[in-house]
Amino acid sequence: MMTLFHSLISRSLNISAGQVERTIGLLNEGATIPFISRYRKEVTGGLDEVQIGNIKDQLDKLTEIQKRKNSILSSIEEQGKLTPELKKRIEESWDSTEIEDLYLPYKPKRVTKAEIARKKGLEPLAKIIMIQNESNLLDRVKNFIKGEVKNAAEALQGARDIIAEWVNENEGARNAVRNSFAHTGIISSKVIKGKEEEGAKYRDYFDFSEPLNRCSSHRLLALRRGEAEGILRVGISPDVDTTLDRLKRRFVKGNNEASDQVANAVDDSFKRLLKPSIETEYANLSKTKADEEAIRVFAENLRQLLLAPPLGQKRVLGVDPGYRTGCKLVCLDAQGNLLHNEAIYPHPPQNEKSKAAAKVSQLVSTYAIDAIAIGNGTASRETEQFITNIRYERKVQVFVVSENGASIYSASKVARDEFPEYDVTVRGAVSIGRRLMDPLAELVKIDPKSIGVGQYQHDVDQTALKKSLDQTVESCVNMVGVNVNTASKHLLTYISGLGPTLAQNIVDYRAEHGPFQSRRELLKVPRMGEKAFEQSAGFLRIQGGKTPLDNSAVHPESYPIVEKMAKDLKCTVEELITNKELKKKLDLKLYITDKVGMPTLLDIMEELDKPGRDPRQAIQVFSFDPTVKTIEDLKEGLVLPGIVTNITNFGCFVDVGIKENGLVHISELADRFISDPTQVVSIHQHVKVKVLSVDLVRKRVQLSMKGL
Repeated sequence: MMTLFHSLISRSLNISAGQVERTIGLLNEGATIPFISRYRKEVTGGLDEVQIGNIKDQLDKLTEIQKRKNSILSSIEEQGKLTPELKKRIEESWDSTEIEDLYLPYKPKRVTKAEIARKKGLEPLAKIIMIQNESNLLDRVKNFIKGEVKNAAEALQGARDIIAEWVNENEGARNAVRNSFAHTGIISSKVIKGKEEEGAKYRDYFDFSEPLNRCSSHRLLALRRGEAEGILRVGISPDVDTTLDRLKRRFVKGNNEASDQVANAVDDSFKRLLKPSIETEYANLSKTKADEEAIRVFAENLRQLLLAPPLGQKRVLGVDPGYRTGCKLVCLDAQGNLLHNEAIYPHPPQNEKSKAAAKVSQLVSTYAIDAIAIGNGTASRETEQFITNIRYERKVQVFVVSENGASIYSASKVARDEFPEYDVTVRGAVSIGRRLMDPLAELVKIDPKSIGVGQYQHDVDQTALKKSLDQTVESCVNMVGVNVNTASKHLLTYISGLGPTLAQNIVDYRAEHGPFQSRRELLKVPRMGEKAFEQSAGFLRIQGGKTPLDNSAVHPESYPIVEKMAKDLKCTVEELITNKELKKKLDLKLYITDKVGMPTLLDIMEELDKPGRDPRQAIQVFSFDPTVKTIEDLKEGLVLPGIVTNITNFGCFVDVGIKENGLVHISELADRFISDPTQVVSIHQHVKVKVLSVDLVRKRVQLSMKGL
């Protein structure tokens, strides 16, 4: 069976069967996707994380289909109806829809109209009608008027019910209807009477129709949300006349009374059984496709957010801005520990500007602050202007930081455990400050769904969303690597091979024994076996430890290779790392073995060039246009600096320094045609935008990036 799976996955993903087999072997041994893609390139033939993830998904899917087939086969066998041909067809099929169609005639049913007619003894009549050979049908019908069947009309009705069920269970008929849905299906919606006011935000869908195959992911999810909220009635229908013609050509074989009965049964079957059944199928199919697209966009946005440039280990003043309740200030050391907190009131109604300015200036001096992080929520612009106008005794950089999810974090158990004696505002300000230092380390503490960089995240399949977002977080954390002596439990949890228990054990061990001096010391952590060590060690960094390789992405299993290189060059490992000229003398071909190939050697050389280097970009300071503070300040044609805050598949949202984010529609992103906004923009990218239109009533701003 496994060999069959390998060849099916190979064909589906266009990856050689050998690569698939070896990758599945590694996965079955407990290797993680980040580990396989980084440290087993020779085994997989250099497959990346996406390809390995796809192999795993396909394997899971085929395993599920196999389980379903086994259950179907035993169900039909118990009924004594499993013919060799049927068994062969089910065993050879890997298409879920086809398998369910084959099972449909044998599926245990609740009491149907056809079942009632069979109990009345009308199945032989249905068979006679279906042959469509009778010259005098009523003569034959008379034989069936007995028992519960009172007259000819009842007999014919029962026979038609049985024929309708046969039509519904006919594989060819179902595929013909599917074909019509695929090519002529129209999705339409109408507002439910009396819900016009309550559902005003769905106004665009009150009387809407569009070919299903052209309906974009965000429109489909909006329709389904409107339907779930009881505002819209949504339906999918093919071209009915064409579909019925097709079905009748398949089943109506003559031009007599029996043929008329079959034609009526086909009409009934389509309306009562086939159309509702295939409509549900297409509703689910289109929803799954829309979910996949929305989840893809969300995961890409999350990746960009997690890999946003970090300021690094600097002393930071975090500011959570506010009007009436004041601005919360927190001073953090270079490790993100809270040193001091208090509130200032520079804005209305208190307007204590000079007192607040003196306090900020004093804190910057006292705690040797390097940078100030201001949350981008309420009163952000006014606070930024207030902070930048203060004169400081030392050089201080000012950044505006996304607050998305900070309130979720500040009220969470994680924040309560870390700061039990402080309220949510202090915790929120700490989160803002830490996000500037290291967005990744801070954002992993929040459920990815709450970070607010997707569309319709509550409407998509929640299991698929969680799986995709967790994989994205895992991929980002392992790509960057973590300092094992400073990383939080939450960050360590996502490291390949660790999980919550080992992450907690590492933190506890660190607290008891002090900082780790080497990667090998990790093996002393309770429950850290050789397998978990193998999977995690390459992603855990130790700065200033016993060996410089411990602060690199070189895996401990490859240390002997680097030591042999140093020995051959008659130098130390440290000299090999710091001296570029020495590295140039190496002939890598000499170090190839049956286990270590050129891909691993090239990775090692890249790491030796810049060990422990953070792969994320350097952070840049950004300033909004000082003349624009509210939506009323915007004028058509105005060109402004902005920051991309969210990306959807219909465009992106840009913060230009006012409360409302403006939309750059996909058609306004570039001077050329683009099908995916991520080809042009990324989250938190600094952009220039032109104001196209301002709708003050609906608080909507349309922007363009064309020609800028």
